[in-house]
Amino acid sequence: MYEPIIGLEIHAQVNTKTKMFCGCDNDSFKKAPNINVCPVCMGFPGILPIINKEVYLKGIKSALALNCKIPNFAKFDRKNYFYPDLPKGYQISEYDQPISENGYIEFEVDGEIKKVGITRLHLEDDAGKLEHSRDSTLCDYNRAGTPLLEIVSEPELYSTRSASAYAREMRKILRYIGSSDCDMEKGMMRFDINISIRKKGEKKFGTKVEVKNLNSFKFLEKALDYEFKRQVELLEKGEKIIQETRGWDTEEEITVPQRSKEDAHDYRYFPEPDLPPMIITKKEITAISKDIPELPLKRKHRFIKEFGLKNNDAETLIETPELSTFFEKTAKLSSDPRSSNAFITTVLLKHLNEDQKEFNECKVTPESLAELITLVNKGEISNNAAKVEVFEEMYKTGDTPTKIVEKKGLKQVSDMGTIEEMCKKVIAENPNVVTDIKNGKDKADGFLIGKVMQLSKGKANPGLVSQTIKKLLS
Repeated sequence: MYEPIIGLEIHAQVNTKTKMFCGCDNDSFKKAPNINVCPVCMGFPGILPIINKEVYLKGIKSALALNCKIPNFAKFDRKNYFYPDLPKGYQISEYDQPISENGYIEFEVDGEIKKVGITRLHLEDDAGKLEHSRDSTLCDYNRAGTPLLEIVSEPELYSTRSASAYAREMRKILRYIGSSDCDMEKGMMRFDINISIRKKGEKKFGTKVEVKNLNSFKFLEKALDYEFKRQVELLEKGEKIIQETRGWDTEEEITVPQRSKEDAHDYRYFPEPDLPPMIITKKEITAISKDIPELPLKRKHRFIKEFGLKNNDAETLIETPELSTFFEKTAKLSSDPRSSNAFITTVLLKHLNEDQKEFNECKVTPESLAELITLVNKGEISNNAAKVEVFEEMYKTGDTPTKIVEKKGLKQVSDMGTIEEMCKKVIAENPNVVTDIKNGKDKADGFLIGKVMQLSKGKANPGLVSQTIKKLLS
């Protein structure tokens, strides 16, 4: 039996307004090719880059959230290689003195907490993008110079599920601290995997293969499963595994050879001569660390303990900081975490997903949703009316639920005298059903409740109707 040994390199785009070393817009999504560039990010002769301070600070904050050590001194290096989408002929990265090293994160797999080491988090600028057609390749340099966090794990992941859970937790962490939006549809987060295999019980690593530029969790999982199977089959045939870089073919769902694997010396690293070293004090590091919020795994366990949520519900609610904050505010204002969770996960998220909207575009607020839940709990409107008619109007207009209930005349009849009169009338009109109930046909009382609701045009409190019918028939 074989096992995989997996290490991940995660590239996340830093969500700054401008690029890494110039003033170009950092958002090139769906923009026309080669309009978001300047002499600096295009590598023209004589240009001088300038470090984007916000990138540096967000890099430090990210590293601290990953429990990394922050040295007082760091520098940029030139990573030399030729590729058509790399206009400078080198990438500005960090080699032997990065901004952080030796960290770890914890994440959950099947209810078990796992811990994986972080070799380093360092900063670098991105290359451009190649667009291939049948008879040509076009270069779009809009993305050139985009600031990236590269996060390198230790080879301490031993299954596809663990690797995927690690990557998902990393995305949540970067979102929570506000350093990256990690929008994978926009290419803001990508994975390189390093995988080797060995027989279980062995300590020595096998030959490492790298698979580059995976842009979704689905492709990450499929590539790992395929590459593990491919390497096992090679060894079973008595063949050797070649150290190389491979790509993922999304249509065939296979990995394909790209080039022989480079080592560090192949890149001819040397210190970037146009950028000064970066120096940070312990006082500055302490100040940044105080700005790190509660991280997702800790928040999940707090939600389970504080609000009595099930594990799956808590996992859903902590997916983004906006969602978890929305839930917590609603739960506290309504004093009903259970209903808050139900409304958010089954109604609000359904609407946002269907309309492809973010929370900052939503007209429903925690205050208005808490008010709606309170109206239901007080018996002033039915749960069905709240989820359908009232919420729909809240979502469209942003009006308060109280205003909508009054405007639509949805307030429930909860006056016991009125309800009792309606129940007596329905009982008198349906003697055969009453006989069935007295003969033990319990479900027949649902017919009477329905008749009362029909008589009240849906405004009678169904709970009070049920209680009253039982009382009158007893």
